[in-house]
Amino acid sequence: MKKNMGTTDRVLRLLAAAVMLILYFTGVVTGTIAIILLVFTAVFVLTSFVGFCPLYPLLGINTCKKTPLRK
Repeated sequence: MKKNMGTTDRVLRLLAAAVMLILYFTGVVTGTIAIILLVFTAVFVLTSFVGFCPLYPLLGINTCKKTPLRK
């Protein structure tokens, strides 16, 4: 897997995951919506640590900065 997520994208996903966890643990969201939110949280955290989002290649998105080739 080639990385396709930049640093900003990864940080924003981690922040979104933190917000979703806060909403869950404070009881703001419950039931089926809470379960769906936890699944999204897990996906956001996993993709942030790996640096690869499987949806990005399908959409033609790459937020990772290109590094110049060394000679």
